[in-house]
Amino acid sequence: MFRNNWLAGVVLVGSLAVSGLAQAASVSFVEPKDGATVSNPVHVVFGVDGMKIAPAGTMTDGTGHHHLLIDGKPLAKGEVIPATDKSLHFGKGQTETDLTLPPGDHTLTLQFGDGMHRSYGPEMSKTITVHVK
Repeated sequence: MFRNNWLAGVVLVGSLAVSGLAQAASVSFVEPKDGATVSNPVHVVFGVDGMKIAPAGTMTDGTGHHHLLIDGKPLAKGEVIPATDKSLHFGKGQTETDLTLPPGDHTLTLQFGDGMHRSYGPEMSKTITVHVK
């Protein structure tokens, strides 16, 4: 009986460890919320769990920085995130910004990238929609 309980405990602990791994790193929008109606300037706050913010050029495992894609989509893992007026880089480690967007509906995609601005992939992105008055 003791052996069976011990094995059950080992299986339970192992399952919890694996389920913890399944909850991988992620990014999020602290604000605005998905579907929000906003006014200019639009204040955007970025969140990240399971990784650390580091400035561009830092190539330490588990680190990176935010990129904001305006009306864009998540990028494939390893793809270099372009720097344009609709693909903003926050290579100093910034976690918030103010944007001026034209009135109407817009998607905002937060894409986490490594020190060389390479995407960590769709699993490290989050897209929301906002309506600008």
